[in-house]
This record gives sequence, structure tokens and C-alpha cells, in this order.
Amino acid sequence: MREAVKKEKPDVVLVAGDHVMNGPEPGATVDAIREMERDGAIVVQGNTDIAVADGDYAAAFPWLLESGITDPMRASAEWAHDALDDDQLAWLRRLPAERRVRIGDDLVLLTHASPGSQTQGFNRDLDPSTVLERISRTDARVICCGHTHIPDIQEFGWKVVVNDGSSGWVFDGDPTASWALVTIGDAADGGDGDGSSITAEIRRADYDVLATANAIAERGLPGDVYRAATVRTGKLVR
Repeated sequence: MREAVKKEKPDVVLVAGDHVMNGPEPGATVDAIREMERDGAIVVQGNTDIAVADGDYAAAFPWLLESGITDPMRASAEWAHDALDDDQLAWLRRLPAERRVRIGDDLVLLTHASPGSQTQGFNRDLDPSTVLERISRTDARVICCGHTHIPDIQEFGWKVVVNDGSSGWVFDGDPTASWALVTIGDAADGGDGDGSSITAEIRRADYDVLATANAIAERGLPGDVYRAATVRTGKLVR
């Protein structure tokens, strides 16, 4: 996927969190993202990164407080934690929850789930009033996020929410690495006369899905059979 992104020569690369909890190579993943960061990428922390770095499951998965955090989730987070060295864990901990970048006159917010939250995402079945409340938490015209693991672009008049999906843990039935390309142009290029034009599209990149799924299954952790099936099918399997 990194090569596909590089071919577009973007002005800035945004990475929206959930870096290491479910994959088979946490250390290599952190190192790759840190290399991207050194090259100018902007990176934020996701809710599963809180679980891996600090074991704060109530903060990472608040929707499971009543039913309880499952053993497979704990096992995966603890395994990833133990696979990272102290420096990698320190990097994961100090990632910000949000970052902002101004492109011309337009403000772009990078957040994991939604403005002000690492756990309240933009699910398609949300009540419209909830969506309005969440997009109103920021002045940003473009909100770039993840969390749902389903690539999606939603336009709300002046604001656009761009969810890149996931680069290997996607839930929309297409077992590829998904990412989003956002283009901000002049009003003359198609804007509404009051600001820049915003276009966004979901892109997909192939990777060795079977090898990744097999590597997950071979760990033998509780839930790894389902994680491997999720990677193979591109659908959340529990």
C-alpha cells in the first residue's frame, strides 16, 4: 500500500490509528509507520493502541464495559504489547489523539473515530442528529478518520468525512488494503464559490492476504482463528 500511496505523490500522508493489535508483526508495523512519520506523515493513536500500550481496556473499548472485555481481545493486546520493545511502546503512547493540518484556507482534522473521540465513530447507521453533533465538534472542513474499518465517504454540505477503512483489517468484504485519496482544489476547479473543491475516493491495494492470515492463525492465541478468517474474507468474523 505504501508504494501505491507514493505513486500519487501526496502533499501529506495521514495515518488514523489502530496500528498493531490484530496483526502478526507489531514491531515491523511500528517501524514502518515511524519511517513514514520521519518522511513527513502525520500519525495519530487509535483506541486499540491504548489497549496495547497501556492495557486500559475501559478507555479502549468503553462499549464493552457492561458485557466485559473478552479474553481474546486481552490476549491479542497483551501479545502485541510483549512483541514491542520499550522504545516502540513509548512511541505508541505519545501519539496524539488528533492532529490538524491547514491546506490553503481549509482545515483538515485527522482523528481516529470522530472529533474529540477515539471510540465514537461515524457508523452508517448513526442517527442523523448524532452525526450532526459529532461533525460539529470541529471547525475542520475535512474530517479524516478510521475506527469502523469500513471505507466510506460522507458529505454533509460544507463538511466531508473521509474514512479510509483499514490497511489489512477491513470489514467491507473486500480483503485488500484500503486507503483514501483526498484532493483539495481551488473553487474554480469545481468549488461552490465559497471555498475550495473537495474530492475524495477510496483506493485499494493488494497484499498477501493468505500469508498474513496464516501468520495470525499460527500464533495460536484465543480468537486467532476468527482473526485469520477476518483477514481472508475482509469481513468481521467472531
